[in-house]
Amino acid sequence: MNTQFLLPHKFKKPGWILLIIGVIAGILMNLFEIEADYFGKAKVLAIYSEGFFTEDSFFKIIKNGLLDEIISIFIIIGGILVGFCKTKDEDEFISSLRLSSLVWSVYVNYGILLFAIVFIFDMTFMNVMIYNLFTMLLFFIIRFHILLHKANRL
Repeated sequence: MNTQFLLPHKFKKPGWILLIIGVIAGILMNLFEIEADYFGKAKVLAIYSEGFFTEDSFFKIIKNGLLDEIISIFIIIGGILVGFCKTKDEDEFISSLRLSSLVWSVYVNYGILLFAIVFIFDMTFMNVMIYNLFTMLLFFIIRFHILLHKANRL
């Protein structure tokens, strides 16, 4: 079986750690309405910056709170490591579970997005779009591990 696109199994545990930290931090940040600059601001290179009180600029050093970027990076890298690392006993059955979970997550994610496009507006829609960056990966991980757990119970 061809598993050339999967990462080694040893990256799965660090992936879970990053994913769990990122998801919990993201939930807490939204729940308690913590601002991205809660821990201060850092100077960063912005390829493009558009501000309310400043003119648009390209390739400029700006001051920005990094909390939301760090949380997003943890979720994305952790999710990729968890979702796309080989299992200990990777075989064709597990590959089929992985593929069906990936297809299912695409359908569910875009179904939710279509619903949001039709029924959700203004800044709430912007929040839905931000969550939508992560939901496909999270749906895939949840579905794959549920199917994997069910298959191991047989």
